[in-house]
Amino acid sequence: MQLIIAAVGQRQPAWADAAYEDFAKRFPPEMRLTLKAVKAEPRGSKTAEQLMAAEAQRLEAAVPKGARRVLLDERGTRLTTAQLAQRFEFWLGDGRDVVFFIGGPDGLDPQLKGTADESLRLSDLTLPHAFVRVLLAEALYRAWSLRNGHPYHRE
Repeated sequence: MQLIIAAVGQRQPAWADAAYEDFAKRFPPEMRLTLKAVKAEPRGSKTAEQLMAAEAQRLEAAVPKGARRVLLDERGTRLTTAQLAQRFEFWLGDGRDVVFFIGGPDGLDPQLKGTADESLRLSDLTLPHAFVRVLLAEALYRAWSLRNGHPYHRE
């Protein structure tokens, strides 16, 4: 199984890229974490709906067909680390790759949202997109570690 973060925005601060890579390299080969960053649509005179639709097309093109689709959304389900570890069990049993979608400045296209298998919420706070990638990578690694009995998680 592969975990894929599909995110709008290709240029991130060096600290964010380094932090993401630090967590991504910790995953074992049989559970790789991969980032598929797509170009944000130039803002110009387009409406938010047009921007999100263009970005959704890029996201769709970047991810494998048939993968489980998990949206990062402010209205998504709140999970603890232990609950996220339980989701890993379910995802492993499902057998599909899992794609986590992170939208651009305007969010995710409603049609893309309609294709989601589930929706997760990382925080009640508004977070910078670069930080969301790092936070998600860390949360996934912590949940994977807990699921596998590693002493990474402390309760």
